[in-house]
Amino acid sequence: MTHWMTDSDKPDGQSELAVKPRTKPQRPPMYKVMMLNDDFTPMEFVVHVLERLFNMTHAQAIEIMLTVHRRGVAVVGVFSHEVAETKVAQVMELARRQQHPLQCTMEKE
Repeated sequence: MTHWMTDSDKPDGQSELAVKPRTKPQRPPMYKVMMLNDDFTPMEFVVHVLERLFNMTHAQAIEIMLTVHRRGVAVVGVFSHEVAETKVAQVMELARRQQHPLQCTMEKE
C-alpha cells in the first residue's frame, strides 16, 4: 500500500505547492483631460483644437466648447497617462503659438 505524505509528515511543515491567489490584471489608471475657460481665447479656436487634437465632429466640439464656456471646465477625453500628457502638451503648444491663454490640465480618474 502506498503512503501519501501529508503536510504534517514533512519536516518543515510546508506544503509542496505554494498557491498564489489569483489576481486580475490591473487596468492602468486613466486620466481626464480637461479644458478650462478663460475670457480671452476665441470660441472658434477652442472648437478648432477639439476637432484637430481630440478628433471630435464640429457638433461635438461646439457642445464641449459651450460646456467649458458655461461651467468653466469640461472633460474633453479620458486617456492613459502618456496619451493624456501628450494631449495637454499639444493643446498648450497650439494655444501658445496662437498667443491664447487657453489652459488644459489632466487629473487621475
